[in-house]
Amino acid sequence: MTVGYSNRTPQQALAALLDRCAPHRLLLIGAQAFPALQAFQEAHPQTEVALAEPGALPAHLAAQRFDLALVVDCLEHIPKRTGLELLGGIRNLNASRIAVLADLQACGWQETDFFSLALQCSERFARDEQVLNLFTYDLREYKQVPDWLNAKYWANPENFGKYWW
Repeated sequence: MTVGYSNRTPQQALAALLDRCAPHRLLLIGAQAFPALQAFQEAHPQTEVALAEPGALPAHLAAQRFDLALVVDCLEHIPKRTGLELLGGIRNLNASRIAVLADLQACGWQETDFFSLALQCSERFARDEQVLNLFTYDLREYKQVPDWLNAKYWANPENFGKYWW
């Protein structure tokens, strides 16, 4: 299988993601700042950015909801189990959208570890010997409504959506 690499840089991909999502509340875990975020903050000064160190979320952040969670330069610095708990907790409780930029070799993860958390590999970036992967999750795009979920496939279609028990 041939692995395709993006012709964009990771910063360009993150800038495009920030522009597309346009979050009002953003959770950044790992890197304290990066050029794409700084440019986004200058263009959108009303955006609230909460910062967290790699590892478990502090209680005051774990109790909040964010439009987007960015995990950059984080998984490479924490044990895999802690990273799985962090990403699963954020996905379930803190954000409907997640983006993770990770060096799989440096953090010891496999693509399947991200797939098990319902994240998709959006892009790959290569520079010299380093390969970065951008994994994303969006609750709104995670699962589409199945075509059978309508009145046509019910035993009594005239009662679809009419009675609640």
